Amino acid sequence: MAQDNPTQLPQVLLLHPSQCFTALESKASHKFHFLKAWDSPLPQAQFLQSQATSAQVLLSFPRETPITAQLLQLLPSLKLLITISAGLDRVDLAACRARGVRIANSSPIFAADVADMAVGLFLDVMRKISAANRYVRDGFWVSRGDFVLGSKVGGKRVGIVGLGHIGLEVAKRLEAFDCKILYNSRKGKPSVSYPFYSDVCELAANSDVLVICCALTPQTRHMINKNVLLALGREGVIVNVGRGAIIDEKEMVQCLVQGEIKGAGLDVFENEPEVPKELFGLDNVVLSPHKAVLTADCFTDLTDLAMANLEAFFSNKPLLSEVVNY
Repeated sequence: MAQDNPTQLPQVLLLHPSQCFTALESKASHKFHFLKAWDSPLPQAQFLQSQATSAQVLLSFPRETPITAQLLQLLPSLKLLITISAGLDRVDLAACRARGVRIANSSPIFAADVADMAVGLFLDVMRKISAANRYVRDGFWVSRGDFVLGSKVGGKRVGIVGLGHIGLEVAKRLEAFDCKILYNSRKGKPSVSYPFYSDVCELAANSDVLVICCALTPQTRHMINKNVLLALGREGVIVNVGRGAIIDEKEMVQCLVQGEIKGAGLDVFENEPEVPKELFGLDNVVLSPHKAVLTADCFTDLTDLAMANLEAFFSNKPLLSEVVNY
């Protein structure tokens, strides 16, 4: 990988610009030849057919460009997909399996930042921080007097849906608040002592707060339905840092408007960037524009991980963040 001629370097295909890709190119242009589809005057499909048929690696952000079977057909030499995302809901996993394409994602990098956001949303909803900020800025402290009371955080029963990298980081943080951790996952984890609930509705019934951390799959789409929300109850709060469609958004909105649940902290939505307008006037709802992973430190770590995975792949060494058994 030390040739000076860029055309002799291992090829890495990029479909769209990104801050992470720019940083990676500045660090690794002497090791890899980056094929940037957006720099070509050709339509993307034509560029891939004419310029990228020998590319073995695709570095992508599926949120911008879904990885479809049609796209993969244009890349007959592809052996590895590196995504700068944690979720794989916009990747055609069956098509990748059929073509023997390995996948490396960025879940280990995102876990801490997403967990921080989950805890921040939880604290904000319970202690009404954003609502109190608006109350002061609007002059209501002077004109209306004291603000309404919030809720205690310590001792709350927190049900985590999806105890993977992110869920475990959320649990670790909330234990410091003296919260009781419960969880639902595809199967119980012998390595943890938290109570396991195979049924998410039963988890909700035994929780004060539900924190959604799992991946979006056909099995988890609308898993948090009206029955689960009603089981969570009028004093229950829901926090979502997973994917919007894990919750049946219409039912959640109705439950919030009608007071069937106490509040929500939401970083993700079912039809982003569209957000249900009914939520805008609710002081018990905290909204965030899918930015849980977006920190300056995260971009540096993403760049380092992507480069390490590229070096491992082209040196026939184990990938650092391979998704196994997908």
